[in-house]
Amino acid sequence: MPWRPLPRIAFAVANYPFQASSPADLPLEIGDELYIIEQGGQDASWFRGYLVAPPSLLAGLTSVKGQTLEARVFSGIFPRCCVEIREVLGDAGLDGHTHGSVSNGDSPRVDRSTGDTSRRQSSLVHKGSMRRNRSSDSAGARPTMNGSSPKISPAPQWPTRTLSQHLPNPTNDKGLARQLSHRSFTNSRPKSSPGPFTPTSDTSRAQNTKRPQAPVPMLKIGDETPTSSSEPLVDEIASCLREWHSKHLHELLLARRYSVLEKVSSLVTRLDLARRQLLHGVLTDRELEALREEIVWNLVDGNKMLSSEIIVRDPQQRGRLLTGDDSAIEMSKLQSTMSLLDRPPVFQYDPINLYHLMVDVKAFANNGLIAPTLIFYLCSRSPGEPPKALTESFVLDLPPQEEFEKLASAGRYRTLFTDLTSNDIGDASRSDADLYLVVKVQASQAILKSSFSQPQRAYPIDANGSPSRPNTNGFSSSGSIKGGRQSLMWAQKQLGSVRRAQHESRTTQLPSTPESSSLENGTRPTTGDGSRPSMQQGPQYAKRSIGVGVFNIKHLFRHGVTGDQSVSIWTPAVANASADSLNSTNDWDEVIRELASSRNGVYTRCKAMEHVRLAFQSFADPDANDLIDRTPTLLQNIVPTPKTDFPGAPTKPRSDIYVSISEVFLPHQALLSHPERGTVQITTSLDLKNVQLTLEVRKKSGERIERCIFPSSNSMGQTAWRTSAVERSELWDQMIRLVIPTDDVPGAHLIMSIADAPGFPFALSWMPLWTEEAFIKDGSHAPLLYVYDKATSSSNNGRGAYLAFPWNSKSRYGDTKDETLTGPIATLKLETKLCSTFFSQDTILLGILRWREQPESQILDLLGHFAFVPEIEIVKLVNEIFDALFSILAGYDGKDEYEDLAFNALVTVLGIVHDRRFNLGPFVDTYAETRFDHPLATPCLIRSYLRLLADPADPNKSRRVRAAFKVGRQLLKFIVCARRKQEAREAGIGANTEATFRRDVKSIFGAFNGLMEDSLPTLVGSKTLVVQHMHSWLPELKGLFSDAEILQIATNFLGSCAAVEGKLILYKLVFILNLTTNSLFSRSDVEQQVLRATAEWIDPYWGVSNDSTQWREQVRLCCSIAAKQAKEPHFKDPGYFTKAIESYCSLLTYGKPTNHQLSLLYPTTYPFPSKSLASPAAFDEAVTELAGLLATLTKPNPLSQRVVAETEYTDILSPSLDVVMSILSGGAFPKEWLSLYIFHHKTSLQILESLFEVMVTNYIPSPNDADEDDFNTGLWRKYLLTLLTLVGSDTLALEFFPEQKRRAVWKIAGDVREQGAGLLKRSWEAIGWEASPEEQKRYGLPRLGGFQVQYVPSLVAPILDLCLSVHEGLRNVAVRILQAMIVSEWTLNEDLSVIQTETIECFEMLFKSKSIGESLVQKMFVNELLDMFESLARAPDDPMWQAIKDMISTIDELLELLAAVHSPDITESLRILNTLQLMNFLKDMPNEDMFIRYVHQLAEVQARLHHKTEAGLALRLHADLYTWESTSVKPLTDPAFPEQSSFDRKEWLYFEMIKYFEEGQAWHSALSSYQELANQYEHSHYDFAKLARTQRAMATIYETISKGEWQVHRYFRVAYHGLGFPSSLRDKQYIYEGEASERQSAFTDRMRQLHPAAQVSPNGEAEDEQGQYLQIFSVSVYRDLDHPIYQQPKVVQSTRDYISSARPNRFAVTSKRHSPATGVQNQWIEKTLYRTKESFPTILRRSEIIAVDATRLSPLQTAVERTARKSSELAMLDKRITSGDESNFTSFTDAVLSSVDPSSAATVAQYRQLLPTEAEEAEDDIERPGLSPLQNALQIALFDHTSILKHCLSHYMRPDHVPTRALLSKHFQETFAPELALLAPNPTLAQHHLFTSPPHSSAGNPVSVTLTLTNGTNHNSEEVSSEPRSRPLSLLSFSFLKNSTASVPKANGTSMSAPSDDGTSSAGKLRQAVNSSVHNSTSANATAPLPIEASVERPTTAQSGRSGTVKRRFSRLGLSRMVSARDKTKPDSMNGVAEE
Repeated sequence: MPWRPLPRIAFAVANYPFQASSPADLPLEIGDELYIIEQGGQDASWFRGYLVAPPSLLAGLTSVKGQTLEARVFSGIFPRCCVEIREVLGDAGLDGHTHGSVSNGDSPRVDRSTGDTSRRQSSLVHKGSMRRNRSSDSAGARPTMNGSSPKISPAPQWPTRTLSQHLPNPTNDKGLARQLSHRSFTNSRPKSSPGPFTPTSDTSRAQNTKRPQAPVPMLKIGDETPTSSSEPLVDEIASCLREWHSKHLHELLLARRYSVLEKVSSLVTRLDLARRQLLHGVLTDRELEALREEIVWNLVDGNKMLSSEIIVRDPQQRGRLLTGDDSAIEMSKLQSTMSLLDRPPVFQYDPINLYHLMVDVKAFANNGLIAPTLIFYLCSRSPGEPPKALTESFVLDLPPQEEFEKLASAGRYRTLFTDLTSNDIGDASRSDADLYLVVKVQASQAILKSSFSQPQRAYPIDANGSPSRPNTNGFSSSGSIKGGRQSLMWAQKQLGSVRRAQHESRTTQLPSTPESSSLENGTRPTTGDGSRPSMQQGPQYAKRSIGVGVFNIKHLFRHGVTGDQSVSIWTPAVANASADSLNSTNDWDEVIRELASSRNGVYTRCKAMEHVRLAFQSFADPDANDLIDRTPTLLQNIVPTPKTDFPGAPTKPRSDIYVSISEVFLPHQALLSHPERGTVQITTSLDLKNVQLTLEVRKKSGERIERCIFPSSNSMGQTAWRTSAVERSELWDQMIRLVIPTDDVPGAHLIMSIADAPGFPFALSWMPLWTEEAFIKDGSHAPLLYVYDKATSSSNNGRGAYLAFPWNSKSRYGDTKDETLTGPIATLKLETKLCSTFFSQDTILLGILRWREQPESQILDLLGHFAFVPEIEIVKLVNEIFDALFSILAGYDGKDEYEDLAFNALVTVLGIVHDRRFNLGPFVDTYAETRFDHPLATPCLIRSYLRLLADPADPNKSRRVRAAFKVGRQLLKFIVCARRKQEAREAGIGANTEATFRRDVKSIFGAFNGLMEDSLPTLVGSKTLVVQHMHSWLPELKGLFSDAEILQIATNFLGSCAAVEGKLILYKLVFILNLTTNSLFSRSDVEQQVLRATAEWIDPYWGVSNDSTQWREQVRLCCSIAAKQAKEPHFKDPGYFTKAIESYCSLLTYGKPTNHQLSLLYPTTYPFPSKSLASPAAFDEAVTELAGLLATLTKPNPLSQRVVAETEYTDILSPSLDVVMSILSGGAFPKEWLSLYIFHHKTSLQILESLFEVMVTNYIPSPNDADEDDFNTGLWRKYLLTLLTLVGSDTLALEFFPEQKRRAVWKIAGDVREQGAGLLKRSWEAIGWEASPEEQKRYGLPRLGGFQVQYVPSLVAPILDLCLSVHEGLRNVAVRILQAMIVSEWTLNEDLSVIQTETIECFEMLFKSKSIGESLVQKMFVNELLDMFESLARAPDDPMWQAIKDMISTIDELLELLAAVHSPDITESLRILNTLQLMNFLKDMPNEDMFIRYVHQLAEVQARLHHKTEAGLALRLHADLYTWESTSVKPLTDPAFPEQSSFDRKEWLYFEMIKYFEEGQAWHSALSSYQELANQYEHSHYDFAKLARTQRAMATIYETISKGEWQVHRYFRVAYHGLGFPSSLRDKQYIYEGEASERQSAFTDRMRQLHPAAQVSPNGEAEDEQGQYLQIFSVSVYRDLDHPIYQQPKVVQSTRDYISSARPNRFAVTSKRHSPATGVQNQWIEKTLYRTKESFPTILRRSEIIAVDATRLSPLQTAVERTARKSSELAMLDKRITSGDESNFTSFTDAVLSSVDPSSAATVAQYRQLLPTEAEEAEDDIERPGLSPLQNALQIALFDHTSILKHCLSHYMRPDHVPTRALLSKHFQETFAPELALLAPNPTLAQHHLFTSPPHSSAGNPVSVTLTLTNGTNHNSEEVSSEPRSRPLSLLSFSFLKNSTASVPKANGTSMSAPSDDGTSSAGKLRQAVNSSVHNSTSANATAPLPIEASVERPTTAQSGRSGTVKRRFSRLGLSRMVSARDKTKPDSMNGVAEE
C-alpha cells in the first residue's frame, strides 16, 4: 500500500519496543510519545511520524543562561502494532497542516506565525534526509539547509532514530509554530484506540512530484494520562520533573551548585517513587492521604529551590491544581502557606491527637550472655529532676541469634508505646523536658559467693541435666517463681530457723516451662511427678542487670524521623577496670548515671552486649486501638505498652495500680523490726550479694489474689513475682502493674519477703493499698522490714499475723522513730501510682460522692473545699461528680447557700474543660445529652446564675463571675437540658412553666447586655469574656427559642456593644463572624436579615481608615465575615465590594510591612494564629485578603448590578481601577505567588468587564452633544491603561514558559488574552465615532476618531507593546488600534513625527525592560501594519502613504538595531559595536535622551570590561552635546542629572572622562581634557582655584610619563575574507588594540570567540568563498625617525616612547631586511605602513585601515632604529635584574656580551662607521661640516647605549662574577673606547677626536663661552647665541678650550673660576668637572647624563694671540636646553630606557 496521509494527526504512545533494521526505521521504547501523519506499507501495517523525546542534558551545558532546553524530535517509520493511538488531534487538510486555531474554551490562541515560516519549512526533514543516532545528544546539532532542500549527510551505519528537527524551546518564540493539543481541554475521549483510520488519497499530487513537507508536531499544554481524573498528582509530578530537567538541571551544573543539585536529586527520587506508588494503587486510604500531602509539599520545595514561583495544589482534593473556578479564599490561604512556610501550619497543641511510638528490635550483639532479657520503657527527665518512668515495661527474652532473626522478621519483637501527650514529647510548655527510651539488659548469672568473685558465664542446667532453652514465645518469664524458692504462703507451713532454711535452700534456675500449677492452687512447688524439686547439683543462677542504654526520642516526634538507630549499652565499671572516655562518644548521656549507679562513678561499654539496634516510627492519633486497626500492614499483632497515667480525660474504664520497687535499705548494722523484741540485728552470715524480693497481693482475709501481677505489658498475670538479684545498696528499679478486681481493692495489701539467694527469706514487709477510706496516696513509701520468723509468718484463720504490725515507721499520730536512738531501721523503698476510673485518693471528693451519708454542716464544708480537689481526681470521676452536684442542687432547692456553693463547685468542674491536659469538653457534652437526668436543677441553676450576675462589679464576686463566663456554654447547656427534662415531667402532670423559663433566660441575657453597657473600667475583663463566648451561648437556645428570637437576642447584645473600644471591637467582630457561620439560622428570611444586619454591624470598622492602631486587624476580620457570607448560595452583596475597595485604597497608603511571621489568612479568632518565617517577607495579609474578597464578590455580582446612581459610579470606578492596577503590579502579594497571581488576572478581567458596562452606559456623551468637558478623559485613560496592563502582562505569555508554568497558566486562567483582546476592541471602538463609508473603505475601520484622539500619543507605548505579542488575536487588535491612532494623527496634524518619536521611545524601553530578542513577530508586526494601509499603497504619491512608509521603515530599522543590541546570545564586543550603530541611528533622531542613555550604557559596558579609556571616550559623546556656556539644560532621569547649567554638566562629564582616562593610562586624552578645562578656568570663568588643581593634575601626569610608570599597548592587524562576513567587514582590514601583555595567541583566541564560525588562515587565502576567514598579524606603532625627539639627547626613554606612540594612526611591520656581509653601509630594511581612519584609542578598540604604503629605511635610519631598540632591550633586562629577578641573568649576560664583543655582528658599535671620521684641522677657527640630523640621532643613540652598558656592568659585583666582569669590561673598553673617553675623569683631546669632529663656528665670530654645570641646584648663565638654534652643533669636541677660563659651579652652588696657573689648563679642569658630573649622573641614571649647560668665553687677543672676542655657545652632548625646574629639584627622577 502506498504511503498516504491520515485525515488528522494521531497521537500515540509506544506500548512495545521496536528495533531499527533500516535507515528509515524509527526505534521505539515503551512510553515514547508519537505523532502519526501517514500510513502505508504492506496491509497498511506501518506508520510514519514523529517521536518527541525529552531534551538532552548535554545540550544544556552549552546553552544560554536561563534558556529552557529544547525538545528533540525524531522522524521515521514504525510498525502499527507497536503503538496505541490515544487520540486524534485537530482537523487537518490533505496537506497535513492543521487549519484554524483553537481559542476561548479549548486551548490558548497560539499564533502559527510565532515561528519563522521559512525556518520552519526548511527545518523539516523527510525520509532519508538526515539521520541521527538517538543517543547522540550533542548540543546545537541541526540539519544544514541550502534553500528549502536539506543537505543530506550519509550515515555509516543504521541509526536508531532520524532527527526530524530540533524543536524550539517552548519558552522561546524563535522557533516553530505550535498548536496546543486538545487532550486536556476538550471532552475526553476513551483512551483506547479510536478505531481504524482511513488514509486519504493524495490525488492532488502527481505521481512523480516531490512529497509535501510533513506537518510539525506541536507541543501540548496538557499531558493528562488515564489516571489524571483519579490521581491528578501523577501528571503534576511528571510535568514538574520534565520542567526541572529541561530548565534548571543544566544551570545547576554550570553554576556548580552541587549542594542544591544533590537536594534536587533526592527530591526527584522521592517524587518518582511516590508517583509509582500512586499508579500501582497499593496503599490504604490513610496512607494515600498522607502521601498526597507529602507530594504536594515536595513539589513546593522543588519549585522554591529552583524558580521561587509556587503553584498551588490542594492536598485535600487529591493534589488537584486549583483553577480559576475554585474559591479565591481557599486559593489565597493555600498560596500564602505554601509560599512562606516549609510545611502545613500545625500548632503546638492539638487537643485531639495523642502520640505513639513503635519500637522494633532489629538486632543485638550478644557476647556469651545466658538467657538475656531486654527491658524497654519510656522515661521523662526535666532539668534538676530525676528521671521518671512514663510507661510500663516491655520485656523480651532473647532467643539464640538464628531463632531471633526468624521471629524478628515476623514482628515478634516490637511494641507500641501509646498515649503520649504533647507535654510528654516536649511539644508544649514543657519543651525543656527530655524523653528517653530506656533499654535495660538482664541475664542469668551464677550466684555470687564472695565479694571478689566475678560473674561466670555458663548455661543453666535443667532437671534432666541438659542445657535449658530460653523462652521464645514473646512473653517474659523472668519475674515469676518457677520452682526452688517458696512463697510466703508456703513458708507459713515451714518451721525452723533461718539456718535450717539455708540448709534446705532451693535452686533458682529458670526453666522455660510455663508457670507450674502449684502457684495457682497455693501448694508447694513440685516437679512433674508431684515430688519436691531436688537439690540442684552444679552452679545456681539468678537474673541480674547487666547494663543500660538510653536514646533521646524527643526529636522523633518533632521532626518525624524514622529509621534504625543503634543504642549503646553501658555498665558501671568494676574496680581497676579501664573506662571509656565519655566525652569522646556521641552515644553517652548523663541520665545513665541516674539509671545505673556506679560506686566509683566510672562507666564502660558493656562487653557482653555492646549495642541493640532498634527501628522507630512515630504516629499521631487520638486512639491507639483505632490506629492499630487502621494500619494492619505495619501494626498487626503488635503489643501495646500503655502509659502509667491518663493522657487526658479517660474515655474507657481502667483500674491499674503501679508499684515501683526501688531498693531495700540495708546499711551495715541495720536493724530488722520485730513485734516482740523491737529490733533485731541482721545476722552476719548473710553476704547480701544476691538480694531478691518476692511479692504477692492478698486480701484482708489473707487470701491471695490470683494472677494480678503483671511485670510487663507483654507478660501474663502472675500470683507471685520476684525481682532480679542485686547486691546490698544496689537498685532494683523495677515496676509492676497490679490488676485487682474493684471489689477486692478495699482491704488489699502487699506482702513482700527479702532473701539472699539461694537462701531462705530473712525478712518480710507489708503495705496496705487502702487507707483512711481511700486508696493510698501516690508517691514514695518506706515499709518496715520485719524478721522472718514464727511470730511474723504465722497466721490466724488464714489472716497473717503481720497485719497487726505497723507497716511503716509512722505511728498513729504521724511521728516517726528516731534512728539516732534506735539505730538504722531496715526498710523498703517503693512508689505507688493509681490509674483508675473507679477509685479516688481524695477524701473531699469521696465525701461529696457520698453526700447523702454526710450531715448538712459537713456538706457545706465539703463544697467549700471542693476547689482544692486535684483536677485529675475530678476528671477520673467526672460523671459521678456531676450526678452528686446536681443531686445536691435538687436536694437543697431554695437554700441559697447550698445552691451557690454547688453552683460554684459545678463551675469549678466545668472549668477543667479549658485545661488542655484533659480534653474534657466532649465528655461534658456527652453527659448532658445522654446521662443528665436532673429536671429539678433548672430553677436552681437559673437562680444561682442570676444572683451571680446581679452585681458583677462586686470584688468578692468578680472572680466567680469570670469563671462562670468561661463555662457559660456548658452552664446554658445544663439549663436547657434540665428544662427539657422538666418539660417532659410537666407534660405528665399538666403543669407549664415555659413563660417563667423564657423570662428567666432573657433575664440572663439582659444581665449580659447591662454588663456591656456599664462603663466601669473594672468590668473590662468580664466584658471581654462575654463578647468572646457569646457566640457559643446562643446555639444552646436553639430549639427553645425561634430563629427570630435568637437573632433579636443577638441584635440586642450587639446594640449594647455599640460603644465598645479597643480590643473589644475585635472580639465583637469575631462574635459577628461566628454568628454568621454557625448555621444558627435555618430560615432563609432570617439569613437575609442577618446578612443585611451584618453589613450594618461591621460598617464602622472598615472602609476609609480612621487612623486606629488596630484598623488593619478590624479590616481583616471584616474580610473574614464578608468572605464567609459570600460562600452562601443565595448571597447578594450588601455593599461589601465598595467597602473592600475603600479599605484597599486606604491600606495602599501604609505601604508593605516586612513581616517575620505569617498570620494565617481570613482568621476566625483573635489573636490571629501565626507561624514564624524562615526569612522576612514583604507582604500585607490584609491587602491579600481584600484582593481575594474582591475576586469572590466579582463572580456572582458584577459591578453593573450593584450601583445605580452616577455619583456612586464616580466614587467607585476610579478606586476600583486603582485596586486592579495594584493587584496586577504585585501590590497585593508577591508575583512569585504564581497561582494566585494568575487567578487574579482572570478576576481582574471580570471586574473590568463590569466597569466597561457601567462606563459605556454613563460616561460616553453622544457625538452630537460631544464636548471635551463632558467626556471623562482621565477616567477612560485609567481604564484603558489598566486593561492594556492586564492583557499585556508577562504572566499570561505562556508561549515563553516552561512546561509546568505553562500548564498552570492555562489551567488556572484559560485564554485571558483572547477575552481581553475582545474587551479592548470593544472599549476602543466605544470611544470612537462612526466612520463614514469613504473612511471605512479607505481604512477598513468601522469607528474612527471621536474621543480616541485624546489618547494619542499617550497610549501609543502600551499599544506598541501589544503589537509585539505572540498572541495572534491580541496582536491583531493592537495593530488595528495603532492604525486608528495613525489615521487620527494624520487627519489632525498631517504629521506622524509625534507617533514616530513615541514609537522609538517605546521600543527602546520595551527592549530594555523585557527579554524580547530578535523575533519574527517584530517583522510580522511591521508587515501587518503595512497591510492595514494596503488601500493607500495603491496611490504611491499619497502624502499619507509616504509618511507612513517612512515611519514604518524607520521603525523596522530601529527594531533590527534594538534586537541586535539586546540580544542575549552575543558577546560584549559585538554588543559594543551594535550599540555604536544604534547611537549613530539615534543621532539623527530628535530624541536626545535616548542617545544619552545608550552613551552611558556603552560606557558602563566598557568599564565592566575594564576598558577604561574607551569608557571615557564614550562619555565624550555626551559631553560634546553641551557648550561651555552657563545656559540651563533640562534634567535627566536615566542617567540621573539634575537641572543645571551646561558648563556644570559638561564639567562633571569631563571629570568622569578624565577619571577613566587616567585609569586606562590614556595620558594624551587626559591631558587634552585637562588643557581644555584649564583654558576655560583661565580665560572664561576665571576660577583660579580649579585652574591650580588642574595644573597640578597635569604635572602629576607629566611626572608619571617621565618615570615610565605606564605600558604601551600592543596592536594587531586583522583582515576579513569570505562571503560569510557581513558587508561591513568583508574584505576589510582593521588594526585592533590589545592589552600591553597580550600575546598574539591570546588575541587570536579572542577573535575566535568573537567570530566562532571563522577560521584563522595564516596565509590569508580563503579556502571557500562562502566561509569566514581571518588573517591576524602583530604590528607595531610606526616611529618617525625624523621626529625632533630623536634630536634631543637628554630625553628619557619613557618620554621618547610616549611622544612617539601617543595617538598613533600609523603602524608598521618589517617586510624585508637586507644585511650584506660588505658592512653596515649597505644594509636597509623595508617596512609596510598601515594608516588607520582614526587615531587610537577608539571606542571600539579598532580602526579601519585606509592606506597601505611601503617604505625603505636607509643604512643610517636602520642604524638609528636598531641602536635605539637594542638600548631599550638592555634597559628592560637591566630593570628586571635590578628588581631581583635572577632568572634572567643568563639572558642578561648574553645580551651584554653580544653588545660589547667587538667581533659580534650584533654589536651596535659597528654603526660608528656611518659617522664622519676626518681629522681635526689645525686651526680652531676653521669650521668643519656639521652632522646631519640622522647622524646626530645615531651619535646620541650610541652614547645612550654606552651609558646603559656601563650601568649593566655594575651588576657583576659578586665574587663568582669576577671573571665575567673582567671579560666584559675588557671588551667594553675596547669596543666603546671613543664613547668611554668622554666618561673618563680627564679625557685628552685626542680621545675627543676619536669620537667625532669638533663643533664649527662661523669665521670671524668670536664666541664668549661661560660654562654652567647644574647638578641639583638652580644656576643662572648668560646665554648669547651667535648662531641659529635650529642648526645642530657637534658638542663633544673640547679642543677649542685650550688656555681658556672656565667657571664651574661647585656642589654648594658657588662658581669656581681658575686660570691656567697651576699647571692644569682651565679646559682640563672643566673636563674633569664635566666628566665627574657625567660619571655621577651615569651611575645614577643609565639612560642619560645629568643636564649640563656650558657657556665658554674665549680669551682676548692679548691673552690668546687672537683678536676680538669669540663667543660660542655649546652644550655637552647637545643638551642645549636648561633643565626643567622639576629635573633640578629631582635629579634622580629619570628612569632607564623603556622597552620598545
